[in-house]
Amino acid sequence: MERRYQVFVSSTYEDLREERHEVIQALLELDCMPSGMELFPATNDDQWTLIKRVIDDCDYYIVVIAGRYGSVGSGGKSYTQMEYEYAVETNKPIIAFLHNAPDSIQSGKCEKTELGKKALEDFRTMARMKTVRFYSSPSDLGSVVSRSLVKLIKSNPASGWVKADVATGELTSAEISRLREENRALRDKLSQQPQGPPAGSEKFAQGKEILEVAFDVSFKDRSHDNYTGTQIARLSWNDLATYGLAAVDAEETESAVEQAVARAATRQIKGSLGEQHPGLYDLEIKTVPEDIRTVLIQLQALGFIARSANKKLGERTWTLTPYGQTKLVELYAVKRRPSKKIKVQDSEEVQKA
Repeated sequence: MERRYQVFVSSTYEDLREERHEVIQALLELDCMPSGMELFPATNDDQWTLIKRVIDDCDYYIVVIAGRYGSVGSGGKSYTQMEYEYAVETNKPIIAFLHNAPDSIQSGKCEKTELGKKALEDFRTMARMKTVRFYSSPSDLGSVVSRSLVKLIKSNPASGWVKADVATGELTSAEISRLREENRALRDKLSQQPQGPPAGSEKFAQGKEILEVAFDVSFKDRSHDNYTGTQIARLSWNDLATYGLAAVDAEETESAVEQAVARAATRQIKGSLGEQHPGLYDLEIKTVPEDIRTVLIQLQALGFIARSANKKLGERTWTLTPYGQTKLVELYAVKRRPSKKIKVQDSEEVQKA
């Protein structure tokens, strides 16, 4: 299968225009796709985020180091060195191309300060810890890049880029048949999953039955005094399911469920506090961990949610069961209003929505 590889070209810019031209020409002749700083000026954190994303998308990384260290970012390192270190960190196959006689480089293309010269020499030393090739001129660099990259691709084959029609065409009929069978088995497994409540769930509190949930609250009132304390909200299991299941469906994380339960209680708590503290504002409501645990365990016991195998930032996560999906629709769907019969004139009846 014919593949094309994306190669990130890193270097200082103004002093290496000719060199970069030769490198890019060599890459194009190898049917590779060059990427580099010509696409974006590396001047701020947003640009650095973009640079890292482009390096992530590339199959190989090469850096050209000559007489300049380059423009320095907020961390005290040049962007060229930052790019190199990020490529090393992400395990990209790397080749560094170093000028073999830096003392012969024109003075206008060299570092002027001792600090810059020291930083450049340290960077050259770092680059020697990985694969290194040396060059003497722009044209020499182009041929060195061609030979070196061919060897790098052979020794470190990457996934590369393949035209969609070529990739599809190489799927054998046996592979397509296998995928179809796997798809059918998954659909059968999904259809066999229970769509109703689990056995024994009828003994658990649910529906319109009430749970008293504790919340830590803080607020201010017209006197501008700060108040903190604990408030109890009386919420039905339908209320808790409505907010909790929607949170699981949208975000999966346990903290999302906590915030949803707090929203369910906000109006009730605000109304209760407002009678004693007119004009209250900056109301913050936080759930008590023990009560949230009770809510989650109950929703699990009722068959609405199940532990998810995924993790988000170390948080415990949940997923809706097929029955939970059904319950969520039942709670959120708009119900039809029953028809009303009214009498007209004598004994005639008409339907009124």
